[in-house]
Amino acid sequence: MNRQLNIAVTGLNATDNPGPGIPIIRSLKESTFFSAKIIGLSYELLEPGIFMYDAIDKCYQIPYPQFGCNALLDRIKEINQKEKIDVIIPCLDAELKSFIYIEKELQELGIRMYIPTFQQFEERQKFNLENFCSKIGMHTPKTYTINRVEELNTLKESFPIVVKGKFYEANICFSLEDMQKTYYKMAAKWGTPVIVQEFIEGTEFNVTGCGDGKGGILSNVAMRKMLITDKGKAWAGITICNDAILGLAANFCEKTKWKGGFELELIKDKNDHIYILEINPRIPAWVYLATGVGHNIPEQTVLMAMGEKAEKKSGYAAGKMFVRYSWDMLVDQNDFCNYSLNKER
Repeated sequence: MNRQLNIAVTGLNATDNPGPGIPIIRSLKESTFFSAKIIGLSYELLEPGIFMYDAIDKCYQIPYPQFGCNALLDRIKEINQKEKIDVIIPCLDAELKSFIYIEKELQELGIRMYIPTFQQFEERQKFNLENFCSKIGMHTPKTYTINRVEELNTLKESFPIVVKGKFYEANICFSLEDMQKTYYKMAAKWGTPVIVQEFIEGTEFNVTGCGDGKGGILSNVAMRKMLITDKGKAWAGITICNDAILGLAANFCEKTKWKGGFELELIKDKNDHIYILEINPRIPAWVYLATGVGHNIPEQTVLMAMGEKAEKKSGYAAGKMFVRYSWDMLVDQNDFCNYSLNKER
């Protein structure tokens, strides 16, 4: 480990719907190929990662995605003048399209990323998922794209049924009134379309990995959800070695030539049929479990972004668990005020 890289990471929220930023940073700190100076990029003033001084060396506020790509690019230019960023790892679905749009401009600044292409990002969107899975030979629940609340009246699916936000969140609904209420909530929070999906009862699994952009897969780790929050997030999980599930991830990378980190959210029904519920185009918040069994996906992402060869990982121990928890940090009010005023710390 004879070099330092300045790596910027987003997704610093660590609430009941945690972002991937902190587990990605933990993984980067354990790299044997480089020493990482971590530059946090936050959207809100109370993202816990801002005040995790042992994890993040410097932190800057950046504009929300709705302010546009130019605002994001201008802010990153300002930060880069101070920090000379080598790599950015965008961690959130809602921001990823903006980073894809400005990837060329960032490269001209010497800033690298290892993220999917615009076509890859769009094809696996929730509202495209059914057609996308059919094209690559995978199964997914019946899915409806809803742009107006009146469209819910025409659905023929029986209850329960799942209503999802465009980017995040999923609620199981048991009546039309419940669906309508959830539609307004999701539309107000994430915009339209709102996604309605057939409910399938079964066991939930997730698999994460890193595609090499040429059809290969560099890492491939699966886990079974053991504890799930009301937002559908895994709060505890255990690694499993299931050939069918791991094969789905490898097939996904082969068929799409996926570039960068990804997560497949899956469910296996009582007949052992596996369905893809979502395809997330980035590293998930439980990625430190993969690092713990020898698949450091954030490290691979940085190496690939730098144009270097990342070692392909295969095999890992089943039965390794993660259990998520929360704790209270004590923060000086002056630190919060300074960050609020200066947009950096």
